[in-house]
Amino acid sequence: GVTGGQSLFFEMFLFIGSIVSKKDFDGFKKLFHRFLQVKGPSVDWPKIHRPPEDSIQPYDKIAALPLPDSLADSLNKLVVVKLNGGLGTSMGCKGPKSLISVRNENTFLDLTVQQIEHLNKKYNTDVPLVLMNSFNTDEDTKKILQKYTHHRVKIHTFNQSRYPRINKESLLPVATDIGMMGENADVWYPPGHGDIYASFYNSGLLDQLITEGKEYIFVSNIDNLGATVDLNILHHLVSQPNGKRCEFIMEVTDKTRADVKGGTLIQYDNKLRLLEIAQVPKAHVDEFKSVTKFKIFNTNNLWISLGAIKRLQEQNAMDMEIIVNPKTLDGGQNVIQLETAVGAAIKSFDNALGINVPRSRFLPVKTVSDLLLVMSNLYSLEAGSLTMSQKREFPTTPHVKLGSSFTKVQEYQTRFESIPDMLELDHLTVSGDVTFGKQVSLKGTVIIIANHGDRIDIPAGTILENKIVSGNLRILDH
Repeated sequence: GVTGGQSLFFEMFLFIGSIVSKKDFDGFKKLFHRFLQVKGPSVDWPKIHRPPEDSIQPYDKIAALPLPDSLADSLNKLVVVKLNGGLGTSMGCKGPKSLISVRNENTFLDLTVQQIEHLNKKYNTDVPLVLMNSFNTDEDTKKILQKYTHHRVKIHTFNQSRYPRINKESLLPVATDIGMMGENADVWYPPGHGDIYASFYNSGLLDQLITEGKEYIFVSNIDNLGATVDLNILHHLVSQPNGKRCEFIMEVTDKTRADVKGGTLIQYDNKLRLLEIAQVPKAHVDEFKSVTKFKIFNTNNLWISLGAIKRLQEQNAMDMEIIVNPKTLDGGQNVIQLETAVGAAIKSFDNALGINVPRSRFLPVKTVSDLLLVMSNLYSLEAGSLTMSQKREFPTTPHVKLGSSFTKVQEYQTRFESIPDMLELDHLTVSGDVTFGKQVSLKGTVIIIANHGDRIDIPAGTILENKIVSGNLRILDH
C-alpha cells in the first residue's frame, strides 16, 4: 500500500501540478522528493579534508602568465550572467535591488552594462549580458532594459523557477491558488541561485548561446561591485589543454572576521566541494567559523563551461545539497522553502578549480553601511568599475556600522548632506538620531552616539579624528 507520507505527497502534487508550469512542477517534485529522503547533516565531518595545494591557485600565479595579443577570441566565447532575483528589501527599497542607485545616480545594473560595453568597445567584441530574474524582479527589470537599447551590449533575460513554500509542520503547500497578488504573493518563492542550471537550460537560452559559439559564463551576484570580467582568469580558462579543460572556477578570497558565515571549499570524496554553514553539524559550527582551519570563502564569482552545464542537465547529474530555509510569514505561519546554491554544483564538474582572488573582487552591497563605503571617496569609478582610491594608504576597507536610523536608503539620504571624506577612516559607528553636514571628514576611529531623545548634528566642514561624540548637539537655521 501507499504510506501516509506518500499519499500526502500525491495529493500535494495533484494540487501544485494544477497551478504551476510543467517545468516548475517537475523541478519542485524532484527537490521535494530528495528533501524527504535526506536525514540529518549532509556531510560526514571526519571525511572533510583541506583541499590539495594545486586545487586552489593563488590569483598572482594566474595573473603572472602573459596575456595573448588578441583577447577578442577569448572574450567572444564569454557570456556575463548576473543573478538578479533579489529585491531591495534589506535596504528598505521596493522593487529589484539592481535598480538602487549606488554611485553618481548609477544603479547596479547601469554599472554592469557600462563595464561590459567598455569591454566590447575596447576589444571590438560581442560579450552579451544575461540576467537571471525571479518573478519578484522580472517585470520591473524588463521595463528598465529599454534604456539600454542603444548600448553596445546584447541583453537577454530568463526567469528562475517559482516554487511553493510549505508548512513547516504538515509539509503541505501554503498556496491556495495560483494568484500571485495580494495575500498569496508570499506563498511562492524563487528557489535560490542553484536553480540557474535548470532554468537557464529550460529557457532555451543556453542552447542558443552555445550555437552562437559561446563557451563559458561568468556568474556573479549583481550586488557584488567587485565582480568584473577578469581577463587573466578568462585567459587561464580558455588556454587549458583539451584533456584537462577546466569546467568550473570558483573565486574564493581570504576570510576576515566579518566573513565567518561564508561557504568554504573542502576536499570530500576526492572532489572539491562547497561547504555551507547550513550543512555543518551543530557540534562543529565554531570550527567551521574559525579562520585557521577554513581560511577562504566563496565570493560567488564563478566561471562555468556552458557545454558542461548542458551535459550535466541532460544526464540529470547536477548534484547540489538542499538548503532548508525557514521563514515566518506575516500572519505568523512557519514555513520552509527548499533552495540550492549555484556554487554547490562544483563537485559535479570536471577539473574544478578554486582561485584565491584579491579581496577587491568581493565588494557586496548588502546594507546601507556598505552603500556609504561605495559612494564615498574611498573608491573611484571608471568605465563602470569601482576601484579602491590610490589615495588610501592601506588596502583594507574601513568597518562601518550605521544604526537603525539609517537602515532605509531614503532615511540615509536625508541624514547625509554630502558623503563624508573617509580616506583615512578605520572604524565608524553611528547610533541614534544623527545627521551630517556638508564636507565632513572622518579619520581613524569615530563613534557617534545620540541617546534616545537626543539628536546630534555634525556641523558642515567638521573634521573628526579618533573621537567619540555623545550627548546632544542641535544646529538650527537662524
